[in-house]
Amino acid sequence: MENPRAFLEELFTEAVQAALPAGKIPDLRQSQRGRTFIVAAGKGAASMAKEVEQTWSGEIEGIALTRYQHGLDLKHIRVIEAGHPVPDEEGEKAAREILQKATELTEEDCLICLISGGGSALLSLPAEGISFGEKKAINKALLKSGANIQEMNTVRKKLSSIKGGRLAVAAWPAKVITYLISDVPGDDPSVIASGPTVPDDTGCADALRILDQYSIDVSEEIRSLLLSGKLTPPAADHPVFNEGSLNMIATPQDALQAAANLARRHDIHPIILGDKIEGEAKEVAKVMAGITRQVLEHDEPQKKPCVILSGGETTVTVTSSEISTVRGGRNAEFLLAFAAEMEGQEGVYAIAADTDGIDGTEDNAGAYYDPETGKRAQAMSLHLQDYLVRHDAYSFFDALGDLLKTGPTRTNVNDFRAILVL
Repeated sequence: MENPRAFLEELFTEAVQAALPAGKIPDLRQSQRGRTFIVAAGKGAASMAKEVEQTWSGEIEGIALTRYQHGLDLKHIRVIEAGHPVPDEEGEKAAREILQKATELTEEDCLICLISGGGSALLSLPAEGISFGEKKAINKALLKSGANIQEMNTVRKKLSSIKGGRLAVAAWPAKVITYLISDVPGDDPSVIASGPTVPDDTGCADALRILDQYSIDVSEEIRSLLLSGKLTPPAADHPVFNEGSLNMIATPQDALQAAANLARRHDIHPIILGDKIEGEAKEVAKVMAGITRQVLEHDEPQKKPCVILSGGETTVTVTSSEISTVRGGRNAEFLLAFAAEMEGQEGVYAIAADTDGIDGTEDNAGAYYDPETGKRAQAMSLHLQDYLVRHDAYSFFDALGDLLKTGPTRTNVNDFRAILVL
């Protein structure tokens, strides 16, 4: 293959295209006589709202809440940008307005929700009795703790006035229709953006267990509210959940399958390991390196040339003493750990990137690895293990010119990893 890097980047682009909402939301004209209000939340909010505008033939209004620099110019739906992954006051203000608009709907009205990954941090409206400052601090601690997305959102839903199905209940008796782009392993609608229109099957005791497991400090007030059960989300038997509808329009598996189909067109055998892979980025890298060696040495589980594809959401656990040195997301860290494991093995190339175009809090989607990565780093006096210990993968790949920068993609089906074995 003349240009492995271009091929891997083409696979990533194909995966992202498969996750965009274009052509996946039908004409949403409703038969009821009342209003239709659109609520879009997440990194894909603007693109999903734009798709609705393009398919809508009647009057329309609404709010699309998305991350800074992820907005689009829309005609009828107002776009608001706010903080992510750490919530800010703009997100709180927008969530409060969205909740208020939902409560004003009547039985003749319809609430259409367009939900994508990132919506949980953006829709940051604390439950009664909880300050925004403390909710923000807990969210920040969860992000650094190593907790997976299901665990983080279990806590977030209990501390919120809008998540865990509360938005749908606020809109009752209006009809609620939800379209989702999944960014979570397993595609559980209640986990995507903490399920603002989906009932929560976890309890306050689960949230307390997670907070204690990851040693996250909370005030006595919050602990008391959780112990009392006052923060329990609405019950699943509420009629709004029975009469509404949920529609999944893009998933991590869709992205992996699109990449696999492209690989076949290039006569490269694809291996899809799964779309639900979780765990510490460094540990996942070790497993992927072992599978890569199996292909190299034994042509198993697939003959060369092949590409090993996987998705899901890895984590990076950062201690408080390391926070000031951290620069890099979970995909760059995965790739740095993978580079350490492969030690310049010939015939192996890899890309790891977040399908939203932002790996962590930096300006890159991910990074690229090839057999010369280690040699080039040594020539520049870049000590790979030192960067790995500091969780500073961004700086390492930036120095090598191997960061992948796409800008916001305005969708999100989580991590995309492709390992090309020639």
